[in-house]
Amino acid sequence: MKGLTEETLSEARQYFIEGQYKLAEPMLEQLLLQGIKNPEIYQMLATLYYDRGQFNKAIKTFRRALEIDPHYTDASVGLSIILNDIGRYEEGQKVFQEARQILDQQKKPNLSFLDESISKKHEELADLYSQSRAWGEALENLQKAMKLTPQRRVTLGVKLAEAYSRLGESQKAIRELREVLFIDSECVPARLKLADLYQRTNRLAEARDQWESILVTDPRNTEARDNLLKMKKSKVSLLEMK
Repeated sequence: MKGLTEETLSEARQYFIEGQYKLAEPMLEQLLLQGIKNPEIYQMLATLYYDRGQFNKAIKTFRRALEIDPHYTDASVGLSIILNDIGRYEEGQKVFQEARQILDQQKKPNLSFLDESISKKHEELADLYSQSRAWGEALENLQKAMKLTPQRRVTLGVKLAEAYSRLGESQKAIRELREVLFIDSECVPARLKLADLYQRTNRLAEARDQWESILVTDPRNTEARDNLLKMKKSKVSLLEMK
């Protein structure tokens, strides 16, 4: 029975990580019906409830995880984010401080660990909002993540640029991508996105420069190669028309 339970939890965890919440939820609920008291189960369910806008249920479920294991920082992080997002700032701060004290007692890196954990939770929320095309909410969570972990500028910057672009703020998106490339000049996703933005704003020479730069480090990149080919064909067509 124990092996079957662990297998179910492992499968549910994988679905959860992949964002397949509809598949994860019944498996997690099944584990609770079996009387399994594992804070991770409650933490994942709480995240699902939050995703559906069931904030009170999510808060109660996060708290249940912490009743089982007060040291389960993933639940503390999730709970503090929800409380802050719904305007219960003092409660959110209290949860954050309690988690930090626990980490202090365990003699683990405290603030940096929590900052990174909270940052990643905000990034996960941003990804969920992006899937729903709620770009304003995605942007807000990405900005919070960036503030907590500026060292993750490259990863978060590309996502920030996408959110800005979707909201019609092309110049902010371009500036964000340029900052990413200043840190990591070989970041292909950033160059592809930047080239796309340049093309859409009719800055064709700059778009071409980005695609050519990509092919220097990634000669097999089909997107960059195809776009350069289209550009060349377009120029030939214009010359023939003249």
